[in-house]
Amino acid sequence: MVAEASHDDAWEQSLASGRAQLACRFPQVDEVFADCLRAASSTLSPAGVSDYLDCGRFLGRMGRGVEPVLIFLAEWPQIARLVGEGALPGVRQALHSLARSPNGKAIAPFLQSLAGVARRLAAAEPMQHYLDLTLELMQRTSGSIHGIHQTYASPGLPAFLAQAPVLLASLTIAGLRNWVDYGVRTHAEHPQRQSAYFSLHSADSRAVFQRERHGTLLVDHEHLLGLGLRALWDDPAPLVPYPTGLTATWPGTSERPAPATVDCPYYDADGIRLPDVLDDAHGVRGIDRYQAALAHIAGHRRWSQPLIADNFSPQQRLAIETFEDSRIETLIVRRYPGLRRIFLALHPQPLEDACDPTLVCCLRHRLAMLSRAILDPQHGYRDADLHDFAGRFALTMAGGEARSEAMAALALAYLARTRRAGDQLPTVHFTDTRVDYRDDNRHLWRYHELSDDEEFFATPRARQVANEIMHLPPRHYPEWDYRSQSYRLDWVSLYESLHAPGDATLIDRLLTKHARLARRLQRLLDLLRPQDRVRVRYQEDGADLDHDLALRSLADLRSGAVPDPRINFSHRTSGRNLAVLLLLDLSRSLGDPLPESSQTILELGQEAVALLAWAIEQLGDAFAIAGFHSDTRHEVRYLHLKGFSEPWGETVKRRLAAIRPGDSTRMGAALRHAAHYLQARPAGKKLLLVLTDGQPADVDEPDERRLIEDARKAVGELDGQGIFTFCISLDRQADDYVGDIFGRRYSVIDHIERLPQRLPELFMALTR
Repeated sequence: MVAEASHDDAWEQSLASGRAQLACRFPQVDEVFADCLRAASSTLSPAGVSDYLDCGRFLGRMGRGVEPVLIFLAEWPQIARLVGEGALPGVRQALHSLARSPNGKAIAPFLQSLAGVARRLAAAEPMQHYLDLTLELMQRTSGSIHGIHQTYASPGLPAFLAQAPVLLASLTIAGLRNWVDYGVRTHAEHPQRQSAYFSLHSADSRAVFQRERHGTLLVDHEHLLGLGLRALWDDPAPLVPYPTGLTATWPGTSERPAPATVDCPYYDADGIRLPDVLDDAHGVRGIDRYQAALAHIAGHRRWSQPLIADNFSPQQRLAIETFEDSRIETLIVRRYPGLRRIFLALHPQPLEDACDPTLVCCLRHRLAMLSRAILDPQHGYRDADLHDFAGRFALTMAGGEARSEAMAALALAYLARTRRAGDQLPTVHFTDTRVDYRDDNRHLWRYHELSDDEEFFATPRARQVANEIMHLPPRHYPEWDYRSQSYRLDWVSLYESLHAPGDATLIDRLLTKHARLARRLQRLLDLLRPQDRVRVRYQEDGADLDHDLALRSLADLRSGAVPDPRINFSHRTSGRNLAVLLLLDLSRSLGDPLPESSQTILELGQEAVALLAWAIEQLGDAFAIAGFHSDTRHEVRYLHLKGFSEPWGETVKRRLAAIRPGDSTRMGAALRHAAHYLQARPAGKKLLLVLTDGQPADVDEPDERRLIEDARKAVGELDGQGIFTFCISLDRQADDYVGDIFGRRYSVIDHIERLPQRLPELFMALTR
């Protein structure tokens, strides 16, 4: 109790100190400040919180009302989580420039769209390019009225800010810059045409937009690639895009080049850096090019050992990097042979006589041929030294994984053998020498003396998140805005994970408590259980041994043929082809006690779910259980309790025993994510059961109707996907809203104590 009181006192002091630092007199801020500061404290560093409050004070003194302050306080912690705290100075500078120009009214739209932009860019460098582009657009489209010392605001800027998240869903930063540049050059003297162009309403705007769309965007596949990195390499490194194709110059009287960007993947303390877009090339899709680059970097992260760079010349480092890259790819192909095809398609194949050593330095050319020869045994090169060192490399790798030091020794021996006088020439032959899926090998080198080249890879990424954030990258879902009759794209961030385990004996005790009810349900189950069982043969894993197939395989084995391993059989019922997902609302109200009872709603729900799971297991239907709760649109938690392929057993019981009340009920995103899993099931009928005790609501949404309408829209989307949705509500006031969401497909259980009996009976009635 003393510790809790001390913690409360510390929070109150921090709250008062933060409110004093904000120094904002708007009464609307007092209503939300505690929640905003709590979110900022769990996401930002102490210095980041201080900068956050300073920027809020700057907005409050800008003279633009309370709206910019409220938007910034609510949005910045989540933006910082995506792009890092270091982006705040650039944002503040952009706000300052907007405030000093006639475009002050664009400050609120700028802040409102910034979260959607950050979600698409997901890194500080692309965000800075976006801020530069926004200011460039403002400067080029704001102007002076002829004969009057007065300037007018940019007519296209508000429209651009409103469309920016949508544009970045399909364009890279370079493509967006080209689209903006065309609009400014073409419509600079026509304000109305500017508004139409930057709103994507005009024909030329849509045409240029389509022209700039190309390739595979990393942001669209980041979730899938991140899951693959974890599954194949057990590597949780975040993926960070870097912009490509930026060649524009800064507008104004003193032009300067735009910041240079790297042109190959690499990794550092912030994560794995990949280009923001990749086109199909050499018959390889863009997504497969990303897979190749990720595999190569993951291999380095697993198998490479750093070397001291001061011990080697630049040419020696180049040779060592080539041998080390070949070692890593050899190990990768051993582990995942299917990647060899992609590596071979993307690796250049230099012509043997393409480089004249008397005119240019041919070292890169020779190393590229050697790298190709190591990867492709059918390389066709005639050079004796190349054959010799390709053979030495193979012998070195035959003993196991080898090490980076062994590659360094091979590289030095290769240089000593193949040194040419022309290797000192200043002109270098680059044709067909760049392997664009390989990283720049900065991770391979350490320096005795600290310098600008030093990389501190041991430094963890400076991104502090709340302890509850899940292990998988978030999935982003739209949300329906009934006022504007449109979707808010990528509005909700949903995190999913397996629920933590608890004590399975709790569920066993609950089932024992309802043994009499279970016996009564058993009689109903016997009537529903399909009788037409069908034997499925040729199964590697099945219920029993198929003797005919086993004897045939044994005969094949003794005759020297390859036996068929599919010697088992299993059964399936042909009368029911059903997939069911039970979605539990785990909001805070589940912890409320029942009237005249020592139980809570949560404990009663555990009993009901356990009985339902047991009943469905008896029927043999494909069945999954998940729970959800939310804490603003930035953190919807989706917790897996039972997967479709998991049996009802100890593991699932342990998860069910551990469920606890969460925060709020943002239902729409959870419905859409549940549909994502049901859609993947090969079932004739798909049923989503939603068990809830209240209406959709969240702490960041003051309009209680908006989340109800979004849930209603989500149910309509599921209907279009062939998923039948049914709601079991424990809220006695549910008739006021549940019909708006689910139509007639709901049941309100007024007597909550009857839930363990009613839930299985409702399921049986629905699936009879």
